[in-house]
Amino acid sequence: MSLVSTPAIVLRTYRYSETSKIVRLATRDYGVQSAIAKGVLRPRSPFGAALETLSEGVAQLYHKETRELQTLAAFDVVQLRRDLAGDLGRFAGAAALSEVMLKMAPPAPLPAAYEAFILGLDALVKAEPGEADAVAVRWLWLLVGVLGFAPQLDACVRDGNPVSGTVAFSTAEGGVLCASCAGVQPPTKLPPQAYRDLLALNDEQAALPALDAAHAAAHRRLVARFIRHHQGETGRNGNEPKATAIDIWERRAWVPLGS
Repeated sequence: MSLVSTPAIVLRTYRYSETSKIVRLATRDYGVQSAIAKGVLRPRSPFGAALETLSEGVAQLYHKETRELQTLAAFDVVQLRRDLAGDLGRFAGAAALSEVMLKMAPPAPLPAAYEAFILGLDALVKAEPGEADAVAVRWLWLLVGVLGFAPQLDACVRDGNPVSGTVAFSTAEGGVLCASCAGVQPPTKLPPQAYRDLLALNDEQAALPALDAAHAAAHRRLVARFIRHHQGETGRNGNEPKATAIDIWERRAWVPLGS
């Protein structure tokens, strides 16, 4: 076991005992790691407020590759990102990004995913009113892409033929389908504008599409369905899994029905 230092973000914490917590960390150099923060609940804990969800800092870990639970020696905060809590839409998007890291990133070095995660959080902090949905959708697509699940959008995922007009999208196959492969009842239909918006949302350099409420809801559903499929959470024994951060964000569960 060696003491290592790595940039990290707190994804989730769980109470472990009267004085300690288990912390799930996204780290730049070791992937997603679980660590015990001993004494964090004591009044004079050196961790203080450092282990708030989405806190970014430098973690010092007593790390051993063969061990599932590391020991957190210290966490030096760089930023807390408390501004996200000022808007439920932005916070829900950040929680959805955090959940993707937690469930889909490996316990192994993946700096590109860590960087995408940070950029997504920062983009949500800076999002203008009305942009939070589009920003979250973009960075969810970009993050799952870096994690190895990028959708194929420029040609048919089955035969490589070009697509045009109203485009079919298959979550199970991981991309768009041409007219001949889509058949009479395609899985999901994307009208031309929705397809253009999907292309832009998957391109960090493209202008962010302006999505009205209906189109934002459609894009949330599409990326949430894609993520759930690749997480293997399409339902167990005929029952839907319990609500997750992705579900809450997709449904905007904090907004009263009819408003």
